[in-house]
Amino acid sequence: MFVDVILPLPLDGVFTYSVPQALEEQVRMGLRVLVPFGRNKTYVGIIAEIHHRAPEGYQTKDILQVLDISPILLDSQLKLWHWISDYYMSPIGEVYKAALPSGLKAEDGYKPKTELYIRLTPKFCSEQALHIAIDLLQRAPSQQKAFLDFLALTGVDRGVDTLHSQLTRDELLNQGHTLQTINALVKRGLLETYEQEVGRLNHGGTPHPEQIKPLSAPQQDAYNQIQFSFLSKNVTLLHGVTSSGKTEIYIHLIQQALEKKQQVLYLLPEIALTVQIMQRLQHVFGDRLGIYHSKYSDAERVEIWQKQLSAHPYDVILGARSAVLLPFQNLGLVIVDEEHETSYKQQDPMPRYHARSTAIVLAQMLGAKTLLGTATPSMETYHNAKTGKYGLVELFQRYKGIELPEIQVVDIKDLQHRKMMNGPFSPLLLAKTREALERGEQVILFQNRRGYAPMIECKQCGWVPHCQHCDVSLTFHRNLNQLTCHYCGYTYQVPSECPACGCKDLQTRGYGTEKIEAEVQDIFPEARIARMDLDTTRSRNAYERIISDFSAGRTNLLIGTQMISKGLDFDKVSVVGILNADSMLNYPDFRAYEHAYMMMAQVSGRAGRKGKRGLVILQTKSPDLPLIQQVVHNDYAGFYRSMIAERQQFHYPPYYRLVYVYLKHRTDYLVEAEGVEMGSRLRQWFGARVLGPDKPGVAKVKSLSIRKLVLKLEPGINMADVRKYLALVQQQMLQDKRYASLQVYFDVDPL
Repeated sequence: MFVDVILPLPLDGVFTYSVPQALEEQVRMGLRVLVPFGRNKTYVGIIAEIHHRAPEGYQTKDILQVLDISPILLDSQLKLWHWISDYYMSPIGEVYKAALPSGLKAEDGYKPKTELYIRLTPKFCSEQALHIAIDLLQRAPSQQKAFLDFLALTGVDRGVDTLHSQLTRDELLNQGHTLQTINALVKRGLLETYEQEVGRLNHGGTPHPEQIKPLSAPQQDAYNQIQFSFLSKNVTLLHGVTSSGKTEIYIHLIQQALEKKQQVLYLLPEIALTVQIMQRLQHVFGDRLGIYHSKYSDAERVEIWQKQLSAHPYDVILGARSAVLLPFQNLGLVIVDEEHETSYKQQDPMPRYHARSTAIVLAQMLGAKTLLGTATPSMETYHNAKTGKYGLVELFQRYKGIELPEIQVVDIKDLQHRKMMNGPFSPLLLAKTREALERGEQVILFQNRRGYAPMIECKQCGWVPHCQHCDVSLTFHRNLNQLTCHYCGYTYQVPSECPACGCKDLQTRGYGTEKIEAEVQDIFPEARIARMDLDTTRSRNAYERIISDFSAGRTNLLIGTQMISKGLDFDKVSVVGILNADSMLNYPDFRAYEHAYMMMAQVSGRAGRKGKRGLVILQTKSPDLPLIQQVVHNDYAGFYRSMIAERQQFHYPPYYRLVYVYLKHRTDYLVEAEGVEMGSRLRQWFGARVLGPDKPGVAKVKSLSIRKLVLKLEPGINMADVRKYLALVQQQMLQDKRYASLQVYFDVDPL
């Protein structure tokens, strides 16, 4: 007896092992087995097939051990893995690595993780003791600041129960404090650290379906249309403006699926969004709801995986991209919310799959229906809906008749010329922000760039510090007082003088969210400011804290990157400021306008969601651009018409399929020669469909020089043959001794 085994390695295909007679009764498809590989390594593999065909040309090794009694992988999952591997041109071992939690890939199982928390020591839990502690720290300002931040974050300064106020150490580090400072506070006996097991399954209490709110007339009409559409279409697009109540329609559809004893997968693009939606769904579905995303501990993800294979799985799974890879025993409905979001596409590492496309394929394999929901559909989805491939349901009325926000465009080019700008803020934005804060309302400021400043520059000679390993300038982070490469993560000390000319006058250029926060604090010292970007949300708790503080009104001015554009629902936001629309428009990519329209429309949708019409201040140097006017008038149809003609003319999606071919090598002139060679080989088969090789926007990352080839493939072309030929050329290139250590990989349907 032989078994074909999938190993968690970036190698194509499966590996055949023989089964010792003593283990023959134990082997089944989907079980994990311990197998030898190479001279002295062992791996945990998964049985993909059992057969009696002895492989030719080599002696098989025996499997060493069967690790499971029942399969940890369902047949439908294995089928999906093969589809992902084939379609996205990624070794199936990479799919295995991406899909399974680490604890299921390890030889010794998983151990629940613990997280380091900090709290006040018992002797400093009284108000009098806290005053003494703060006075004690007068001569150690960095420690005093860290201690005060701890009190603010735990709510102790607002009278919250001091003994039960807890905070992860990471959250305090996120505020810009060092480990040395925190350890000093522990050494002084003011704070103490303790470990706590993290990653508990959701025990959301008893379900309360009676809490489901009745739908308004427009919502009910959309709900009925979706049901009718599902009679003839497997996939339906719900195109509903921001705040039209799409989530409530989803809840009704979920309840209907549960009544049919079916499971539901509810996908969201960002972990940040799961916080708010989780609370709404938990309120109704209680412990029938499971949450799954990458910020959860590995132990918890293992437990959810195992629960989904048990006799009592979660009926509803709410999660980000990776949730599509979970086991489902009886899937009836898939909801892909904010379907336009680029976060659904996995970039690095492989497999570079799109969760929306994967969810549609999964649903089709299992006979389930898929609902795609958004206010700003992707061009491909909207095209599929308009041409009849998908069903289309439109909902253009906001819940309770609230008007869409008024969008006022501000020409910052003119204001800069007249020296009327206050840094990145126009007089109108500052005035409206002040008025909103005085009325007790909330404000959101959107700047799609993190850090303090995108770069620093020598005032005398123009020198700009660049990353040693990547072809990019370094971002300045003032809180940490360091320069960071946002591509490889490498950090550098800020130079005291210019290494090119010796000038000591190094100035920051541009604005990141950190600098916006500092300037807003100066202008509105009374504002309670929060910042939401990759730097402030590194831990799972940080997301929840920022969102809950803003929802509860503990903060009233939120500054953020694209994270804040993604479907978050805040009652009291009356003003939204888009600080620089041009930074999204001036990007060398055919999707730049599509992404810019979506982002501006989504950010605008955060304004005036309950009770009154909101105001959006859109700052730009190009106020007459048709795209800006389409955002102002919420004219998605006009935007689509203008873009779709261009896409057809220049052979872009949705009319043509794209495959990007990337080549990476440490030596630039070699990767250039390799790119030319691969381009000529591909043209032998694909002809003029091949463009390049060219340098991408960032042509060096992590010391590897990059070249990119583009394939534009017309409808009807045989994709199986395309993939076969691409794999053949890749193999030929890698076997050529001249191209030792060359990396070649593909990005199918890139974003």
